[in-house]
Amino acid sequence: MATQSPFSMFEGFLKALPTPPAPPAWMVEESHRRVVLLLNHVLQQEPQAMERLARQKGKVVVSQWQQFTFKVQATPAGLLDLAAPDARPDLTLAILEESLFAIAQALMQGEKPKVRIEGDVQLAAEINWLADHVRWDVEEDLSRILGDAPAHLLMQTGRTLAQALQQFVGKRTASADTASGTAA
Repeated sequence: MATQSPFSMFEGFLKALPTPPAPPAWMVEESHRRVVLLLNHVLQQEPQAMERLARQKGKVVVSQWQQFTFKVQATPAGLLDLAAPDARPDLTLAILEESLFAIAQALMQGEKPKVRIEGDVQLAAEINWLADHVRWDVEEDLSRILGDAPAHLLMQTGRTLAQALQQFVGKRTASADTASGTAA
């Protein structure tokens, strides 16, 4: 008997909902600015990442998933800025997976989602290096707000929960793969 992931039922429910209206342009732009601020905060914690990105100054990267598009440009300081709406991309990264849950599941298993890459190969290699090597030190940021001990406890609890969720997702995926393999 095939065991389905509980996420598949939830995903089916979400697909049945009507498509929400598109957010206003100002809201999209402001959310993009917040994401750029977060990415720059993370990049500033890793000088080698900033050096690599500075070598790509002026180049534009477009990330796409379904109808969502995010366009950034490398600055001479090795950080990111929003690119002009009419800027021609040097690199386009299109996430091929349609399901948000499948993307989250892949990330929980330590994998990257499948991506179609078009454009500058060197820039793509640098972005791949950033994805592989740059990590946000959330505990350090939390310790500035909460103190060292509470931040450590909160992160330890979060890691335990994430590990349990990762094991749950892995078991569900393995049992679903086994069930589909024996049914064929």
